Amino acid sequence: MRPSNIFNLGIKELRSLMRDPIMLALIVYAFTVAIYTAASTMPESLNRASIAIVDEDRSALSARIVNSFYPPYFTPPKLITPVQMDASLNDGSITFALDIPPNFQRDVFSGRKAEIQLNVDATRVSQAFTGAGYIETIVATEVAAFVQRYRAATVLPVDLATRIRFNPALNKAWFGAVVEVINQVTLLAIILTGAALIREREHGTIEHLLVMPVTPFEILASKIWSMALVVLVACTASIVFVIEGLLAVPIQGSVVLFLAAAGVNLFATTSLGILLATVARSMPQFALLTMLVIMPLEMLSGGMTPRESMPEIVQNIMLVAPTTHFVLLAQAVLFRGAGFAVVWPQFLALAAIGCILFWASLIRIRKTIIMGT
Repeated sequence: MRPSNIFNLGIKELRSLMRDPIMLALIVYAFTVAIYTAASTMPESLNRASIAIVDEDRSALSARIVNSFYPPYFTPPKLITPVQMDASLNDGSITFALDIPPNFQRDVFSGRKAEIQLNVDATRVSQAFTGAGYIETIVATEVAAFVQRYRAATVLPVDLATRIRFNPALNKAWFGAVVEVINQVTLLAIILTGAALIREREHGTIEHLLVMPVTPFEILASKIWSMALVVLVACTASIVFVIEGLLAVPIQGSVVLFLAAAGVNLFATTSLGILLATVARSMPQFALLTMLVIMPLEMLSGGMTPRESMPEIVQNIMLVAPTTHFVLLAQAVLFRGAGFAVVWPQFLALAAIGCILFWASLIRIRKTIIMGT
């Protein structure tokens, strides 16, 4: 093995990437538009949900309920008829339809059982589950305040002092932006390295490398360091200009420590990309195979959903994935300001998984490319 061969082959990979406008556009999109979109569309809380109200009571209480729905949780409610309610739910123009029956206020004051019908378009899952609870709480609060003639403050026997750390404003964009950076690092690392190998096989340039005095190890190492460098530079620019600049997300920990962790993670994920490229025979096959791998890695690694809420068997299986340890490490560093003394187990796990994937990729390259099997 000669370092000069690895360096020169890596430069060749960078030049090939510079001549690929599609890949360059993907890199720019992934670390700019995709991150901004993910930060502005996180569905943790209800935001401008469409609601319509059928007010068949026309009383002071029903008017009070109608006026209790306002932005940012809901759009201003539309007053419609029962016939329009069914049509609006069917065509998807509203998510919630609240039907206040006749004599609702009279039944409330007389002590009789009073009911309000809430119709929910459950195809909009992100709003349906959360919004139904919001509406129930709002209606119950307004009815209780109207009956008591004042809005009573609930006095609890215990004074709960709430202190919110790391995100005092509960800004969903802070979480969404950082998690999307983590996802894009993994996605591009796999795509760029795998596409680089597939491209050489389809163009026939891999045979040119085989007749040169280079080893499979040098070919593999050159693709890994070059593509990892591209992703790392793009990730750094995204943190500085998009996350801290455009979105104004405060980074609690050391960006340098995070980039070091990203470098170790890139060693593992780029090796995984090479491994997938040796299994696929063409670029379309590689794209389909990447989808099958990327989706579980992003959904089950703890970025979208906390690992503690997953079944224990899924948590144990995902410990073999590099993204699980990278998500734990990145969130600890960027969100909570953790130092190396806290996240060194994740560093060690990433390095070990990377070595295994690199070794497996090297074996596959020798079998599928060198030996042609």
